[in-house]
Amino acid sequence: MLKRTLVANRGEIACRILRACSEAGIEGVAIHAENDSGTMFTELADIAIQLEGEGLAETYLNQKQILDIAIENGCDSIHPGFGFLSERADFAQAVMDAGLIWIGPSPDAITKMGDKMTARITMKEAGVPVIPGEEIDGGLEEVLAIAPSVGYPLLLKATAGGGGKGMRAVHREEDLESEAKGAMREALNAFGDDRIYIERLLTGSRHIEIQVLADNHGRTIHLGERECSVQRRHQKVFEESPSVALDSELRNAMGKAACDAARAVDYVGAGTVEFLVTPKGEFFFLEMNTRIQVEHPVTEMVTGVDLVREQLRIAGGKPMSCGDLNMRGHAIEVRLYAEDPANNFLPSIGPLKRFIAPTGPGVRLDTGVREGDSVTPDYDPMLAKLIVWAPSRIEALQRMSRALDEFVVLGCTTNIRFLRELCDHPDVIDGWTTTDMIERLWPDGWSPDMPSIVNNAGLLIAAACESTNHGRILASSGNESLRPSTFETISRRFP
Repeated sequence: MLKRTLVANRGEIACRILRACSEAGIEGVAIHAENDSGTMFTELADIAIQLEGEGLAETYLNQKQILDIAIENGCDSIHPGFGFLSERADFAQAVMDAGLIWIGPSPDAITKMGDKMTARITMKEAGVPVIPGEEIDGGLEEVLAIAPSVGYPLLLKATAGGGGKGMRAVHREEDLESEAKGAMREALNAFGDDRIYIERLLTGSRHIEIQVLADNHGRTIHLGERECSVQRRHQKVFEESPSVALDSELRNAMGKAACDAARAVDYVGAGTVEFLVTPKGEFFFLEMNTRIQVEHPVTEMVTGVDLVREQLRIAGGKPMSCGDLNMRGHAIEVRLYAEDPANNFLPSIGPLKRFIAPTGPGVRLDTGVREGDSVTPDYDPMLAKLIVWAPSRIEALQRMSRALDEFVVLGCTTNIRFLRELCDHPDVIDGWTTTDMIERLWPDGWSPDMPSIVNNAGLLIAAACESTNHGRILASSGNESLRPSTFETISRRFP
């Protein structure tokens, strides 16, 4: 049984893990950079320790400093969350070499699934269908030679990375060389490795991932799917479970393939096997994320399984506590970002002068910020994850729309209005969600259909504090105009 866990992360996911530790009777230790002092996750911890240095390399990515803090403070385990060091096999090995428990899969599993070419080869050997394509051992010349055999359109992908970095779609042969050079350059900058490989670009496909869980007592199960097709620049925006595209037969087939993938690398803990599903119902392995996912709450809402709590149980040597798959109702998650959708989704910074989250039955908010905090350029601009559950998909969409109408964020530009428009779009309502949806619907970029006050903290605060005629205020979450229902909400909350 774990007794004291260091959380090697920050923000929303650190809050999530620290709360799970508290409920499990495990002491939680937070580490934080100086500019994170006094933030929510540091106050949730039993012990909070400031990291020395500046910037990510000297703080949240400083393996030696993090390990030293864990040992000096009597920790028996480290939970990496997602991002940062979560998929660094060398860090996992260092944790284990120091005599601590790594709350995650083995370094070998991370290595095999982290290198995309190795993962493809491993999946082929395990009988898991992979996207038609070719692994590349050489450099640019080999890319140019092999591409014609794969065919167009094709996708160039970084071997060592993910998150859309080092990924380029190529629709014409004459664009191949320039796009390959760009992909290799971006991969080198992001991952220190310029290797890329080629896959056939499956247009009109859906991005569907299967949540798996495996313990050290011989059990590997799947907990159903999450559809994450709605993306911008390969970053997920809108996630839901279950998917309207899967029937029980396809769900069982993909679940079996995901479990086979996990067993092929002796996987232990919580992980996600991602697939692309074609309009014909074919599915192909995309990658495996060897960590907890940002969108894990939708699975928790429809299965009732606390995935982080299960991670802690499994790392502590216990068998998982959940049984066979039992999905109930429908859950949707949207990611609230400090960004300007009308300006190519560029990040926004500023103080959170007002941060009033929606409430009500079936509404959950996972966040690491609160009113009074500031959004800085130092970290990812995600402010929160808004998750809703309802008995049916249409009711979940209605609940999400209502929750977004109630969400008030003043002081920086956010994507709330864009998310609200997504919920209203006929393609989303009808379930016609594909990976190219945002580009298809808004080829020239998204823009609001009403004038608004743009990212002016002074004007926003003046509007929020104005004592009369709130119904005429044309400001909400930064670069957004308020819906009529939100006019009433602001009037009630700022009397």
